[in-house]
Amino acid sequence: MACVIAAPSSSSGKTLLSLNLIAWAQQKGLSIQPFKVGPDYLDPQVLGATAGRPCRNLDLPLCGPDWVKTSFHGYGGRCDLALVEGVMGLFDGIGSTGEGSSAAVAKHLKLPVVLVVDAGGQARSLAALVSGFRDLDPDLQLAGVVLNRVSTERHRLLLEDVLSAIDVPCLGCLPRDSSLELPSRHLGLAPAHELDQLNVRLGKWAAIADQHLEMGVFERLMAAPAKGTEPIQTVLGTALEQDTQRQPLPVAVAQDNAFHFRYPEMQDCLEALGMPVIPWHPLEDEPLPQAAYGLVIPGGFPELHAEQLSHCKQSLSGLRDWLQHKPLYAECGGMLMLGTSLMDGEGQTHAMAGVLPFHAQRGRLQVGYRRLTATRNSLLLKAGDQWMGHEFHRWQLSEEPVGKWQTLWQVDGWHVDRREEGWALPTVHASWVHLHWASSSTISCRWRAALETVATQIEKNS
Repeated sequence: MACVIAAPSSSSGKTLLSLNLIAWAQQKGLSIQPFKVGPDYLDPQVLGATAGRPCRNLDLPLCGPDWVKTSFHGYGGRCDLALVEGVMGLFDGIGSTGEGSSAAVAKHLKLPVVLVVDAGGQARSLAALVSGFRDLDPDLQLAGVVLNRVSTERHRLLLEDVLSAIDVPCLGCLPRDSSLELPSRHLGLAPAHELDQLNVRLGKWAAIADQHLEMGVFERLMAAPAKGTEPIQTVLGTALEQDTQRQPLPVAVAQDNAFHFRYPEMQDCLEALGMPVIPWHPLEDEPLPQAAYGLVIPGGFPELHAEQLSHCKQSLSGLRDWLQHKPLYAECGGMLMLGTSLMDGEGQTHAMAGVLPFHAQRGRLQVGYRRLTATRNSLLLKAGDQWMGHEFHRWQLSEEPVGKWQTLWQVDGWHVDRREEGWALPTVHASWVHLHWASSSTISCRWRAALETVATQIEKNS
């Protein structure tokens, strides 16, 4: 019934092992559904590209236990195999707690854990490390260990003896090989579209699994869960039943190398409620699709493309015109395109759309789950609404909302002072905070209602 690929810490080899297993399944003609614990965007892009289907996030704090179970069985039950890549260290959750950790997800879904250990420079000390992870939580099932960066045959034999002495199965040893390293960025792995020669990598990863992993055991561990209900139908529920003859209201969604941080469930929810997605490529200086009734600009790395964006006059001027008549939803990096200027990674400043009165520049890291309390009615919010979101960025804004602009909500989290955040107008929702659209039907239903208002106005004026 699937397994969780976990580790003592980040950068131990979780993603590499997951990719080896997914590539092996693809080579054998077996469908496999990848999942990722937590609010990550980058690892899921690579896992999804390798599996040939969207990777789904299993995020207990952001989406709640019901959605995690619904998603796991609903998507995982469609395939031959499934695996869950963990986040950070096995027991690492919010702050110093285990809330939302890989261990918490494994226990919630009753899944065994495979521990990936960076074995470089270790011998008998491996026993202390693995014993500690095995014994800390007796409710957690450790299926075995995979050793990463094993340098020689002698090293492999030594480590296998160490694991045998503490009665923990060794499920494979990945060799030390610089060609297997995945490129990284300041927020994690490089995006999937930046991986060169993906097909060549797939062949290498599958061969490594065949040669170095106990694939007979892994095939049993990755057996797909029992099939569950259709996840999006489950979360939208009565909203889907109210009107089965909806007028199609297309939505433009920015999607290119600058804007690609989005959960696949956002598009799933849009399309289920009759809002087909029209891709918009601002980096190509495309005009905004006039057939669209709403615009979504997700997060990404606009700071790495700031100079190119500043020359996309058609894209930038289109945003200024758009807000006069139609709604806009922007998250994190998507919000940065709306400001007066944006600093790039080299410290150079470039003009942006000038829709919002701020300058964006490099600042200190802001990362973590955020409790959100709406302070007033806005495009998607009603005063007093309480939601969960996630914040992850290294840029900061020079100004807070002033004048006609109002803040969206009060934000707080672990060791974070409560503050007002976000930008709101009747047609604008812009914030540092990422939302998961499947965590609440409210998001997509209120977005649909905003688009219906636009459609009604257009009809009156025609």
